[in-house]
Amino acid sequence: MNKKQLLLLPAILATGILSFSGVLIETAMNVTFPTLCKQFGTSTANIQWITTIYLLTISIVVPLSTYLFKNVSLKTLFIFSNLMFILGLMIDFFSSSLGVLLIGRCFQGVATGIALPLMFHIILTYAPLEKRGAMIGIGTLTTSIAPAIGPTYGGILTVHFTWNLIFLLLIPFILISLGIGVYAIPRQKVEKNTSLDFISLVGVAFLFSGLLLFLSSLGDKFAWLYLGMGVLGLAVILFRVKKTETPLVNLTVLKNKKFDLFLYSFLICQALLLGISFVLPNFVQIVNGESAFTAGLIMIPGAIIGALLQPLSGRLFDRFGPKRPIVAGLGIATVGWTLLLLSLGRFGIPMLVFCHVIYMIGSGLCYSNLMTMGMNQLTPTLESDGNALFNTLQQFSGAVATAVVAMIINTVQQQSASFSKGTIIGSQLSMLVILILLLFSLVGCLRYFRKR
Repeated sequence: MNKKQLLLLPAILATGILSFSGVLIETAMNVTFPTLCKQFGTSTANIQWITTIYLLTISIVVPLSTYLFKNVSLKTLFIFSNLMFILGLMIDFFSSSLGVLLIGRCFQGVATGIALPLMFHIILTYAPLEKRGAMIGIGTLTTSIAPAIGPTYGGILTVHFTWNLIFLLLIPFILISLGIGVYAIPRQKVEKNTSLDFISLVGVAFLFSGLLLFLSSLGDKFAWLYLGMGVLGLAVILFRVKKTETPLVNLTVLKNKKFDLFLYSFLICQALLLGISFVLPNFVQIVNGESAFTAGLIMIPGAIIGALLQPLSGRLFDRFGPKRPIVAGLGIATVGWTLLLLSLGRFGIPMLVFCHVIYMIGSGLCYSNLMTMGMNQLTPTLESDGNALFNTLQQFSGAVATAVVAMIINTVQQQSASFSKGTIIGSQLSMLVILILLLFSLVGCLRYFRKR
């Protein structure tokens, strides 16, 4: 075993701590939304931008990863992302307005947008192929379990102290990550033989910003203008793919239909994670009248189950193949999600927790394996592009899920005579939309494995 393989686990740990902190803070603020709506005097639709703008920034930064990995040392990128994250945390800790809070979230988004693909790049580059499933399972643990833990973390601090501490208490962990990473991550030489396709980067920014603004402002007179902005961004990206040899986003990987299936399924699982992390904490506070602490606490049992299953599911993949964990996981997740949808407004908190645990069992079995299966469909030369696409669309799907869920709930709340009743119906409708998308994923994977 060479030195790089010996340092593989510490390197994954370092980038994993940073990525975990970045994903944790995505949902840690969700339980603070009712509090912040009152403090800043704004609506649910506006306050959800605390999460959406963060995910949007990540979505724009991640496509840069393929270029950055070829032109900047991994260790330099890691140090830079740590420092950017610390800067964003400090800005948000001292923030006293929504505008300043959003600025800090952008800095955190830049850091997480580098850290997430960096972690998987290290795994794909240095991990032996026969251990890839387990390693990716460990890596995706950060992106699957952190959204469930986030509301609990944020709820405890919001109720017993102040929401600003959500940011301050992460700094010691970032410093630990920095220390491990400086030791373990290699400072390899880079060739710097590619140039940055800045036009494509602008196209990516237009595409993601336009679509998110459109989803967040349906019914507004500027909604279709935002959609046109997104379509323009997509046209720019497609034009640059045909005109340049080194496009920022290499879409040739999407010609692989098997890759597309597992990418889609992975993104739906991410939408489920972010969607329920928004719906459940807010539902429990508004409808059940519980505190932010209780709203976060109900996510813990499912989070623990998900944490235990992530590494185990990767080992199941390596030992028995992809069919069993993926099909079983998607099936159990569908059952749990359906039960959770039917329980909203009908049963108490214990039933909600039970249904959430069932859903998290399914998610834990299939989530990381969908990414592993998708990446295994690509040749080594396309793995970097596939990694960038997975991480880019993963964050964007989370942003879309958050924006759509918030938009549906907010619309029904405004049109309902009872705010509580509107929250119940809006939550049910938003979960139904995502359930339909999950069923498409389940059917697609069943057909794929039957053909095999």
